[in-house]
Amino acid sequence: VVNGKSGIEVGTEKAWELCEKYKLPRFIYVTNMDIDNASYRQIVEDLKEKYGKKIAPFNLPIRENEHFVGYVNVVSETGNRWQGKDVVPCEIPDYNRPNLEICRETLMEAVAETSEEFMERYFGGETFSEAEIRAALRTNVIDGSIVPVSMGSNTLCQGVYTLLDDIVKYVPSPEDRECAGISLKTNGIFQADYDFAKPKSAYVYKTMVDPFIGKYSLIKVCSGVLKPDDNMYNSDSDVETKIGKLYVLQGNKPVEVSELHAGDLGALAKLTGAKTGDTLSTKANPVAYAKTEFSKPYTAKRYKAVNKGDIDKISQSLQKMTDEDKTLVLVNDAENHQSLIYGMGDQHLDIVASRLENEYKVKIELSQPKVAYRETIRKKSDVEYKYKKQSGGHGQYGHVKMRFEASGDLESPYVFEQVVVGGAVPKNYFPAVEKGIAEAVQKGPLAAYPVVGVKAVLYDGSYHPVDSSEMAFKVAAKQAFKKGFLDAKPVLLEPIASVKIITPEEYTGEIMGDLNKRRGRVMNMNAENGYQEIDADLPYLELYGYNTQLRSMTSGSGTFSYEFARYEQAPEDVAAREIEERAGKVVETEE
Repeated sequence: VVNGKSGIEVGTEKAWELCEKYKLPRFIYVTNMDIDNASYRQIVEDLKEKYGKKIAPFNLPIRENEHFVGYVNVVSETGNRWQGKDVVPCEIPDYNRPNLEICRETLMEAVAETSEEFMERYFGGETFSEAEIRAALRTNVIDGSIVPVSMGSNTLCQGVYTLLDDIVKYVPSPEDRECAGISLKTNGIFQADYDFAKPKSAYVYKTMVDPFIGKYSLIKVCSGVLKPDDNMYNSDSDVETKIGKLYVLQGNKPVEVSELHAGDLGALAKLTGAKTGDTLSTKANPVAYAKTEFSKPYTAKRYKAVNKGDIDKISQSLQKMTDEDKTLVLVNDAENHQSLIYGMGDQHLDIVASRLENEYKVKIELSQPKVAYRETIRKKSDVEYKYKKQSGGHGQYGHVKMRFEASGDLESPYVFEQVVVGGAVPKNYFPAVEKGIAEAVQKGPLAAYPVVGVKAVLYDGSYHPVDSSEMAFKVAAKQAFKKGFLDAKPVLLEPIASVKIITPEEYTGEIMGDLNKRRGRVMNMNAENGYQEIDADLPYLELYGYNTQLRSMTSGSGTFSYEFARYEQAPEDVAAREIEERAGKVVETEE
């Protein structure tokens, strides 16, 4: 769909790319033709410039006194006007005839190219009948060598019937398409091909969850005929269930039907255990179809309940929404004590919050997620700590001398070694010392973040035959770690993401400038088909809000993806700010 006023936008380009990727026939519909400055001719010219000669207008607009009043059918060479809801024949205006001849000539060339016989007749000056033209155009539309352009006004309901009529005439029906899955019985290919005679099977392509109308599983029937109360087997959840009544949806209004045939789109209410992407078939002939590939969400926000009493209701509501929308992902980040929600962009997440408030009557607060920093050391330290406590009866005594240095391995929190000689610390206390280190690295002394890459060596100490205990040596090791860590030039590490940005080439300079502002490092660049692919390293802290910024810089045409790469030392200003903010957490840990 192309807006008659705005022209070709990013959505049109992305839809075209998907059709090219999956080799799908397509129609272009120019809407908002009732607006004064909508230019159908300009849009057709822009489409031809962008996508070549395959663009073929099937209709031309008729305007009177700057009002959209009718259309010329290029195929049948007839004029039509709207009178209320009816369409009546009319004369073709003189100003339409030059354009009609150009468009007609384009169509006739396409028709002639479908067979040698037509080619000879075309060059011989013969004309084709309307039935021959339509049959040839259908062949061209199906193989993608012609892309028809139609137009109308949605607000006035003009041109929509013509569009639907043309779709029926020229676009392939399900019986002209192939459809195959895997037979779970034979592990061979099950060629469904929308055949009524084959065992029944269907694919759940979408789930609708509405607080008022309930849950509906939207299905495409791939083979056979579905009837109410059929028993269907869900191979994904290994559940056989009775499907109940069958519906087709008109908007969000379900209309009950007696059966659904192969190729039909329908809906099933309250289907047990069914999710988007599941396959329904019979227990005797179980089938699995390939699952739809959904875009991975990269925009994350932290959410929390405005009213604590709503936590359970929010959790249930969000679960329903993730069933419905597979680009919405919930993550429980236990390390940073936060709940995260991932979506396709900031607007997507704002809409989720708005739906929760309006439909489910619960409120959430969205904010910037915490970044998972780490702590490590850059130098060596040598410390001792003596834990001594006397409180009547047996006391507590543990004494350790330890060295700390960087282990060089940021994947593991710590490496523990002991080189005690002469039994200064008995062997049975070594596990207690290591346990003290293991507890201490969970929250570092610098900013209470987990510690990584530290080597701890126990080389000496002393013990008391009566007062020493495992707990005493554990406490001594824990305190020695805190002291040794702070003496060995502790630093804060920030997570770095490996980012891949794809953008039209004309925006490359602006994106590079923005990456520099965000402390990004460009690692590689690759230009292909008018697009630039940029590989860069970017701190996780700087990823927040990047989706909105990228869309703003590229007029919505840029996309990005990222994955965790490694940890690197954070700049001093970032580290100082984070340490100051986390000072309270460090005090809590010490207590």
